Amino acid sequence: MKDVLSTFKMLESFFRKFMLEYTLLILLVTITCFWFDTISKRELAIQFGKNLSQQFDLQFLDETVACEKITLKRNEKGHIAILRCYEFIVSSSTNDRIKCNLFLLGKNLHNWHIPPYAHTPS
Repeated sequence: MKDVLSTFKMLESFFRKFMLEYTLLILLVTITCFWFDTISKRELAIQFGKNLSQQFDLQFLDETVACEKITLKRNEKGHIAILRCYEFIVSSSTNDRIKCNLFLLGKNLHNWHIPPYAHTPS
């Protein structure tokens, strides 16, 4: 009986050690995948920001794109997806800066906001 109990304790210790290692490995892989996904979504936000700026005849300042907020939201199909809010800055002339937002739901442009501005003809 003692041998069975000591063997059980040894197996329990062995599994605890490896389960902790596997859990940490899975956590590290998940964080790395999320980080790469976030980088690719920022590039997508830059493209959407450039397109919106061209539509409204604004100068896009591409180094100003930053993720403000990350939340979960359901998409059109009812599946949970990551909603990212990006802030970027545009200019209607060389003297002003206008803060704008765009929202990516997964890979799709969900919504955007460009505040009213005084249009200066070029």
